[in-house]
Amino acid sequence: MSDTGTTSSIRRNSSRTSSRRRKPKKSQLHFAIIAIVAITALALFLQQLGNSTAWFLITGLAFGYILQRSRFCFTASMRDPYLTGGTSLTRAVLVAFAITTIGFAAIKYSYFSKGLPIPGMGYVVPISFATVIGAFMFGIGMVIAGGCASGTLMRVGEGFFMQMISIIFFIVGSLWGAHDFGWWKYHVISKGQAIFLPDLFGWFGAVVVQLLIIFLLYMAAEKYQKIRSEK
Repeated sequence: MSDTGTTSSIRRNSSRTSSRRRKPKKSQLHFAIIAIVAITALALFLQQLGNSTAWFLITGLAFGYILQRSRFCFTASMRDPYLTGGTSLTRAVLVAFAITTIGFAAIKYSYFSKGLPIPGMGYVVPISFATVIGAFMFGIGMVIAGGCASGTLMRVGEGFFMQMISIIFFIVGSLWGAHDFGWWKYHVISKGQAIFLPDLFGWFGAVVVQLLIIFLLYMAAEKYQKIRSEK
């Protein structure tokens, strides 16, 4: 028998052995049905209380399911370009930013055009050196933990032990930050300058400027991946 025939025979035997060893996956349909029924019952119970908790429950679970199935991760979008050179998630986040830019601008402008208070203006906060320091610290934390807030919660749901440790310190840090936030806001954060793009460029100009910046970042990410893949 030739070497080629021997190799093919070995591969077939190996494939048959691995297929025999591979256990069939157990159906988890009954668990899914039980979970759906339990969640629905809990949502109906919460709805009877007359608050928005039921809506938060349903939207939170839906958002978590989408994140888990799509493997969409903000941390990976910032980490992968340095580790692997891949920017597919980075570009996905930029596309999400572009879509939300148009959506939120439309919502805010609809209130502005009617003379109503613009929603979300409480999040237009000063930009200062504290922004750079906070971003740097958050970047270190999310890379070490392997996920940002949404990613950490998703991994906890999957049963990863490392993220369970991360969520504990995430809670501790959040409580500590909330306790001292007044001091930081008065002495550090408020020293910067708040920037609201529609005040500088108008509503249409603000959308165009932001989309242009996102587009340039998208092209840069695509070019960066191409350069890294050629090395």
